Order: sequence, then structure tokens, then C-alpha cells
Amino acid sequence: MPFWLLCPCGRTKKFNEGVVMNGFGLKCAVVGAVLSALGANMASTSPLQITVDKNHMAIQNAVDAAGFEIVTSIDHARIAAAEGVEMPPSRVIIFSDPEVNEPILRENIRTGLDLPFRALSYAQDGSAQVIFTGSDFLQMRHGLTDISALEDFEQKLNGVAENLNAVAASINGLTRGYGIFELKSKLSVPEAVTNLTEIVKAQDDTIWFGEIDFPEDPSEKCAKLPKAVLLLFGGPAPGGLAMAGFPAIGLDAFCQKLLVYAGEDGGSVVIFNDIAALAELHYGASTKSHHLLNERLTATFVKAIQ
Repeated sequence: MPFWLLCPCGRTKKFNEGVVMNGFGLKCAVVGAVLSALGANMASTSPLQITVDKNHMAIQNAVDAAGFEIVTSIDHARIAAAEGVEMPPSRVIIFSDPEVNEPILRENIRTGLDLPFRALSYAQDGSAQVIFTGSDFLQMRHGLTDISALEDFEQKLNGVAENLNAVAASINGLTRGYGIFELKSKLSVPEAVTNLTEIVKAQDDTIWFGEIDFPEDPSEKCAKLPKAVLLLFGGPAPGGLAMAGFPAIGLDAFCQKLLVYAGEDGGSVVIFNDIAALAELHYGASTKSHHLLNERLTATFVKAIQ
């Protein structure tokens, strides 16, 4: 199993290329061409890298022990190194509990941009650190008021993070709707997802990590959720350049997350992260590379859904 891209979808098998699916509405894609890059270009095995790796494996073991579903795990630095780009060690894991997601999505479907759980093991200023997206981030960014749902999210997350010396990412400067780009389309959600998937996969510097299809009717006792799909992908070279001095944005800005959900008029709404804004949230500054990526992504998505 490649240790920089992990897609253990329940009891399903892993393929060199294609899609695997489990019973929770989660899909993970493994791109065969990228897997071969691991053997061709290994990242540093410095003491700092080793510590970041150990922390990442500790998170993964805690996630497994808690019974959560691992959606994907990405080693930002190693896949960037495979493209000739150097950046600090940075490994993110995305994992899910549909029962935790459900009430949060029901209050505001746009929270799908920041769900499910995610944690980052990375190096900053010569030390290894672990951060995660906490419930306060969801509450502030999406205006959530369901305290019970937020407490459940926090309790389940703390069960994973409690022995890892991990902290929630700072929310200083965060406001409702902060750093979210929005596009609208007359296309239905399935049509928009198809077009966006095709145009993203056509990019020759991009890896497709998969998608999360949030259930429309997760339980009989709850109101039906709007159709919503989260697409996960990234460009190792441009992403590595953007993270070179900003490794913490590997928690939320990378990989790329694109949420497509049903609009009130029968069309669809597409939202995605403002990379520069998230860099400014974490570090108080952004660079030209962040803004250029924003421009490229926006132009690509507009073309797909117009």
C-alpha cells in the first residue's frame, strides 16, 4: 500500500486505476500513474520527516481504533517531490462518521465543504505539529446553531486527537462565509459533477483523489438532505509551491475540495476554498502563487458548468 495516498474503503479492493466504493456514500479513486512516482522519488527521511510520519500513523491508528471510515490520506510533500517541488513534510488524513455529518449537513449543506473530519501532521519552524479542523471552525464559518451536533462532532474528534498532542486550527479572523468562492449553474448536480470531474481529470498536472456523495436520505427519521457531492483532487507541483512556506494550509486548502449541491431553482451551486484567504487565516499573509491558483481554478470551474 502506498503510504502517501491511502484509500482503504471498508472491505473493498484497491485497483491501480478506477473507483472503489463502500456503503457510506464514499468513493475513493486511486490513480495508477501517480503511484509509480513513490518509488521514483522518495522524500527526505530526516528526523523531522520521520516524526511527521510517526504522528500521521498515530492519527491513522486512532482513526481505525475509533471505527471511522478513512476517505483518503495524502502525503503532500512526497507527491510534490515526485514532481520536483520541495516543501516541508505535510500529511493530511480525511475520515468520516456519517452519523456525525448528518445533522450538521441538515442545518447547512454548505458545511460539506469542511466535512468530514480532517487532521494534518506537518513540520513548521523546525518542529513537528498536528492540527485538526474543530467544531468551532464549522460553527463560525457556516453559522451553525445546533450545539448538540457540534458537541457530538467535537467529542468524536477529541476521541481521536486526545493522545496525539494535537490542537484545533486557529479561528482568529474567521467569519461566516470566510474564504468561500461560489458559482451557480443551471446544470443539475449530476450534470455539474460529471462536467467538473471530466475537466479536472483532463488537467495533466492534477491527481484525482475521489469524491464523497453525501446521502440524500441518510435516515428515515431525518429530513431529506439536498443532493450534495464533494470532489477531492489536487496538483502536486502547483500545490507544493503554494504550500512551500505555508504547510498548514494542507489541512483545508489542499487537497482541493469542490462542493456541488442542489440549488433552489433546480440548478446547482458550486463552492470551493479561496486558497489565499486560508493562507492569510493561518499565516496572516498570502503570495502570488495562491492568487494564481485561485484564478486558474475559478476559470476551470466556470468553463465546466456554464
